Amino acid sequence: MANITTYDFIDSNKRKTMWLMILFPVSLVVLVYLAILLVSFMSPSGASYSSLDVANRLAIQILPIISAIAIAWILISYFFGQKFILSAAGAVEITMQTAPEIIRIVENIAITAGLPMPKVYVINDESLNAFATGRDPEHSYIALTKGIINKLEKPELEGVIAHEMAHIGNRDIRLMLIMVVCISFATIAAEILLRIGLSKGRSSGGKKGGAQLLFIALALALYLYGYLVAPLIKFAVSRTREFQADATAALLTRNPEGIANALRKISKSPVVQSLKDRETMAAMCIESPLPLDKRNSFFAKLSGLFATHPPIEERIKALMTMDGYRN
Repeated sequence: MANITTYDFIDSNKRKTMWLMILFPVSLVVLVYLAILLVSFMSPSGASYSSLDVANRLAIQILPIISAIAIAWILISYFFGQKFILSAAGAVEITMQTAPEIIRIVENIAITAGLPMPKVYVINDESLNAFATGRDPEHSYIALTKGIINKLEKPELEGVIAHEMAHIGNRDIRLMLIMVVCISFATIAAEILLRIGLSKGRSSGGKKGGAQLLFIALALALYLYGYLVAPLIKFAVSRTREFQADATAALLTRNPEGIANALRKISKSPVVQSLKDRETMAAMCIESPLPLDKRNSFFAKLSGLFATHPPIEERIKALMTMDGYRN
């Protein structure tokens, strides 16, 4: 890791973001086609070759629409995804008039890092957590919980803000923005299609027609993307990004002890009420905002969905090895 520079991280994140923007519509189309194929074989249509023919004709009609929706959602995610994320977190913007001390800290660190001043938001929660989002340093946002502002000493809070500023500088925020919003789109769309499919079943007296099967199959395809394919994509999000952000924070503040002490306190109370049921957003935070039961569930371990943060102890140990730091 010693030979990896900030520029390497930036280039890597740019490549990963590009691939994610390509893979989202492609993998979605493949899953939808498989769902159509499944419906065609389940429907009474005689020989298998005729079922394949039906599936192909149906795919020609549906897949262009799915592709267009996926591409449109990628663009929406890129330009407006941060609004969805900040709204989901219940974050409210603060300014120099409403919170001058916090804004001054962010301004000073932004100047030190050579980055534009991000907009700053506060989440009304007494837990200790934070995240950064946006599509680039010129359009970036930092969100801090009320608890992290009130309960950390100034050097510790500076370390947290510098950590999030590092994510902005490394372009981690763009990769996470696209990933989080795309996964959320898949799971929300799956729920809508499933409800439509089930309502069609009720209106037809419980008989499963081709339309109902199609809606249920499409919902299944989107669920598979949201809960199985997307976690595999998350493996592309290197856990070294947190070590890199911690190290950058220590360098920006010239105080490794500040971020190390902040991490110790954060680890005791990271669960954010507005985020505890939003698994897709966990990877954005300085520490997972999810309850322990969700982080340690069988599904979490099977999918690797939440394995995006190295243990706090390892991060603190890495900070302790930096020159000039003594525990």
